[in-house]
Amino acid sequence: MAFNLKQFREFRFGWPVVLASTFGISLGMSPLPFYTIGVFAKPLAAEFGWGIDQIMFGLVPFCVVTVISAPMAGYLSDRYGVRRVALISMVTFSLAMMSFALNNGSHTLYLFLWGLLSILSAGTLPITFTKAISRWFHEKRGLALGMALVGTGIGGAVAKLLAESLINAYGWRLAYIGIGFLPLVVALPIALIAFHDVDDPKVAKRAAGLAELGRETGTMIKQYGFTFAQAIRDWRLWLLGAIFLPLSFAIGGPIPNLETMLGSKGFDRVDAVILASFLGYSVYAGRLIAGYLLDYIWAPAIACALMIMPAASMLMFTAVDPGYSQMVIAIVLLGVAAGVEYDLLAYLVSRYFGVRSYSRIYGALYALFGLGAGFGPATFGWIYSSSGSYDQALYYSMWGFIICSLSLLLLGRYRDEQLKAMV
Repeated sequence: MAFNLKQFREFRFGWPVVLASTFGISLGMSPLPFYTIGVFAKPLAAEFGWGIDQIMFGLVPFCVVTVISAPMAGYLSDRYGVRRVALISMVTFSLAMMSFALNNGSHTLYLFLWGLLSILSAGTLPITFTKAISRWFHEKRGLALGMALVGTGIGGAVAKLLAESLINAYGWRLAYIGIGFLPLVVALPIALIAFHDVDDPKVAKRAAGLAELGRETGTMIKQYGFTFAQAIRDWRLWLLGAIFLPLSFAIGGPIPNLETMLGSKGFDRVDAVILASFLGYSVYAGRLIAGYLLDYIWAPAIACALMIMPAASMLMFTAVDPGYSQMVIAIVLLGVAAGVEYDLLAYLVSRYFGVRSYSRIYGALYALFGLGAGFGPATFGWIYSSSGSYDQALYYSMWGFIICSLSLLLLGRYRDEQLKAMV
């Protein structure tokens, strides 16, 4: 893994896409609703008398609808281009996020708004951004994906602290509006300038330079790989689905419940929010480390090593009287696993199935991932409301991390040569 500056030549042509993707993902559907629900839980419970389980149940319609909206976003991206889908979705996502300020105490309306959010926001998922990156990068695809996907960690950490500040200053309704404005005023302007697929005429000069580099290095930017129908018949797609469904439960269950979980262990709200923000920073670190290593080491081995560690976190969270430093370590280990998940899935799809139908394949797998991520927080909230403790749910997650991490080793070697023959 000796450092060689020539290995990074692709960034000369593809850096604007990485930059736009970082902001687009960090202020998109993936981090903002998921990371802030725990911050909004207390004021919503106080005003409407809802239990934590009722609040977390909002993620169920959100992720169930994602089973449809994510593959649809993938289909539209493959058919009409990732730029168009991403730009439109940034606007509709902002409006959908702001609409939570309209909640009048109706739990039905609350659940409806979560489902609507999924429909209007799916184009801001990594589905669109990672396809463009996978076409601009080959030699350093892992690093480029990792750099872009750190956005979820950055967005998650900043959104938690910003939401808490806005709630304390102006109330939860204006806090939802403030969070909703972020994609409009930050991510959208950058994407308008910098987010283009490799075959966009507006970036023909940079694409030509990348093509010349590809001829020198023996790489390509064409639409090679499996069709969606071919991928459906491949056992690796089903194995990935079987792994990421329970894995998303193990990762997604504790994250939105962190503030409440820490509160149940005796931490005050300020400390709980600060501790929970460490999750975002560790996601950032995990994505960069994993992204760099993916270009040198077999991806399933890296993933197994990094995603089995949070099994220890789950045990640490069950401690009767945990210390501050103990919780920092537990949250950091969980954050590293959360940091690996998205770039791992994106990288595995590109290396085992190619980029021809990348968005549809990624979207189908993300739909399964979304199911686990949706039911995980609700299950954690229900167990806590029923028993007064998260311990049982934490044990479920512990075994999920262990079994799913080891199962990744069954994927076998990459199929690059077979994929490149399918142009």
